Amino acid sequence: MTMHTFQSMTLTDEAFLTGRKDGVPVTIAGDLCLPAPDTGRLPAVVLLHGSGGVSGSLNDWARQLNAMGIATLVVDSFTPRGIADTIEDQGRLGRLAMIVDAYRALESLARHPRIDPARIALLGFSRGGRAALYASQKRFQRMHGPGDGLKFAAYIAFYPDCGTIYREDEAVADRPIRIFHGSADDYNPVAPCRAYVERLRRAGHDVELVEYPGAHHAFDWSALVPPQKLVRAQTLRRCRLEETADGRIVNSETGRPFSYSDPCVEYGPTVAYHAEAHAQARQAVTEFLAEVLKPAGAP
Repeated sequence: MTMHTFQSMTLTDEAFLTGRKDGVPVTIAGDLCLPAPDTGRLPAVVLLHGSGGVSGSLNDWARQLNAMGIATLVVDSFTPRGIADTIEDQGRLGRLAMIVDAYRALESLARHPRIDPARIALLGFSRGGRAALYASQKRFQRMHGPGDGLKFAAYIAFYPDCGTIYREDEAVADRPIRIFHGSADDYNPVAPCRAYVERLRRAGHDVELVEYPGAHHAFDWSALVPPQKLVRAQTLRRCRLEETADGRIVNSETGRPFSYSDPCVEYGPTVAYHAEAHAQARQAVTEFLAEVLKPAGAP
């Protein structure tokens, strides 16, 4: 494992949505792990963390992917920005900022002599899952993505927040999108993701949502036994948001600009491990990446 750094920038959501490039420059660091030496180029997965920062669960996923013959880059979007976590204050970092980090990570990995630039996938969890899902947007790619047609080979999101409707959000990259969610999630409820997936399917895209009955948020983190109620954690589970023509995010019900003091923001979601959902999701991701990335070590 080696430390891998690349340049990114910190943008507010409004700056991101209006295509501005005047954010604060930042050097992002991540743990890059290459499987056992090989003569050929390797597929890779960029992993994005949730509101708690890089966790043991994220590192467990990286080890699983390495065992398949896939290189991994676990991106830390918080520490270089002086952020410990955003659990109690999601406003510490714009909700779209990690998409910029994902694009810059893709560019950086594509230049690595051991990595196949055509076989790099994106995998995110919670806040990072949201970034992984919406990084597929063609509009966002035009404004902030890599040049030369470079794109992720697949977009995988675990329990993302799908409660914001963006302009042109049915125009996504011609790459598969997979979402894994729990039916009991009261942090980022699954219902808005169902609606968004249905819209994407009607638009003809390769997208699938897998729901696990009884599974809560962070169902794949084995350390969350017994379940934990995060009393001070902010959740947008009651918020329905949308982007306006001038790049602002507003509450769809009131039409007012959204902030984390909005009455729709609630507290106290639950996080909990679910062994059966974890095992099934792990198998599904393994099979999906074996098909899409075709690593030499795939079963």
